[in-house]
Amino acid sequence: MFRRKWPLWSLMLVFIAGLTLAGCSSDSDKKKADGSGGSKDDPITLTFFNADLTTDVSFDDPVAKKITEKTGIILDIEHPVGGDEQAIPLMIASGEYPDMIYAKGDIGKLIEAGGVIKLDDLIEEKGENLKKMYGDQIDRLRNSIDDPSIYTVGTYGVENAYWSTSGTMSLQLDVLRELGYPDIKTLDDYEKALKDYIAKHPEVDGQKTIGLSLLGSDWRWLITVGNPAGFSLGIPDDGQWAINDDTGEATYKFMVPEIKEYFKWLNHMNDIGLLDPESFTQTHDTYISKLSSGRVLGIADQDWNFQDADKALKADGKDWRTYAPLPVTLDESYKSQGLKDYGFAGGWGISISSTSEYQEEAFEFLDWMASEEAQILLNWGIEGVNYDVVDGKRVLKDEDKEQRKTDAKYPEKTGVGQYVYPFPQWGNGAVDSTGNPISPDTQEDIIATYTDAEKEVISEYGMKSWVDWFPSTEELGISKHGSASNYTIPNNSDLQTIQQKADDFVEQKITQAILGKPADFDKAWDDIQAELIKMDIEKANAEMTKITQDTMELWGTK
Repeated sequence: MFRRKWPLWSLMLVFIAGLTLAGCSSDSDKKKADGSGGSKDDPITLTFFNADLTTDVSFDDPVAKKITEKTGIILDIEHPVGGDEQAIPLMIASGEYPDMIYAKGDIGKLIEAGGVIKLDDLIEEKGENLKKMYGDQIDRLRNSIDDPSIYTVGTYGVENAYWSTSGTMSLQLDVLRELGYPDIKTLDDYEKALKDYIAKHPEVDGQKTIGLSLLGSDWRWLITVGNPAGFSLGIPDDGQWAINDDTGEATYKFMVPEIKEYFKWLNHMNDIGLLDPESFTQTHDTYISKLSSGRVLGIADQDWNFQDADKALKADGKDWRTYAPLPVTLDESYKSQGLKDYGFAGGWGISISSTSEYQEEAFEFLDWMASEEAQILLNWGIEGVNYDVVDGKRVLKDEDKEQRKTDAKYPEKTGVGQYVYPFPQWGNGAVDSTGNPISPDTQEDIIATYTDAEKEVISEYGMKSWVDWFPSTEELGISKHGSASNYTIPNNSDLQTIQQKADDFVEQKITQAILGKPADFDKAWDDIQAELIKMDIEKANAEMTKITQDTMELWGTK
């Protein structure tokens, strides 16, 4: 179920009171002169469900207050309780919806149930900021070939630049320094670095040194185990799929023959003691605590999943215990896709519920969030508080620069960066009407945030930035199909049913194969492949291929 700040009876009282007041006020009293939903003195509260949140957001930080001042809107933000995946189905069953919903992959269920409205007419009539933001990419917001309506906006940047990587194999900076800055391009290179360092330093601060630690005990199995397997083969991030970008042909990733070699390598790493034995049982809190201690040498994870540990290490003065992203692949015949440009992803986004009494106000709020004024506020904060304008350029204050690096609660305390995702966003490659970057995370800004330890390592390798290690975005090209991980899979379709069954199966069985005896691995893998065939995985391949090809046709990239 989802979290609600007020009990239902109190919402009903607010509703009744609102009806009473409605008889005494005109629409003009409810709207501000600039067209946004409420007024500074009489703001409107919109309920907003965010499926990606796991903690409360109170919407009372300085940026949130400024948003309310500008729009007359207060957000009452709800989220799933304890990672519950039934929040959207329960909404549908009850017919009770928040005003705005970020449902992620469950948006298809809401569309089918009539729980959200089409936004096409609103965008045409009053979506000036959204039309300017999306431009010729607006077709990527459309639902499908059969229903080319727009139900969502937001989530991903429209103009992105790739000045950092995420999700690749990473190593502690101290490992690179201690070993004399070796070239690490393959899994064998990576393994040797771990082995050599542990031989020199079996303990870190009195605790046993850990080679590679993963987080495979929950849904993050796909992030720290499944995804790195595909990345090692140069497969871009299409979720559980390997897709031919020219033809749109899709294959369930865990059936690609070569992917076996990555999991066989993990099985070997476990056998020789270089894989953390708790990799498939530890909780996220335990994992972050372990990384924060500085004794874990290697990870394969998305930055957003371990950023709290990174900031904790820096706050403790353990800069050399933070991680360097590496373009590691199975062998040098494969090319890392760490800087792949997927284009504007479309697909997932924020929708407006069919039962909301504030549909126009909610849309006007989302359109304002796409404005230049909003984008600067969301990304930079408040002028004079979080940044200054010096010689026509926005410059973060020194305190904010430091807190962004070391304080995991910086967004929560200040609101800076807190409301960029999953709302409409221009992307970190965009510039405003003054020529200033919309995001403070430009290449120069990112380089400026590097610690002395990072700068030393980067310099030793003759680079200016971590991304210099990786094949360039230009070399890799722009994806014609976007990223399949953002596709909306039809509810109750064979594809949805088969993939869910296959995902659950491979997580369990591949984990068992990794933890088993090396002599048993080949048979275990053959059994996995045979069982996937029995699950009719080829039918799922065919259906995902059709969705991919339809998407390319809808986008005009086929």
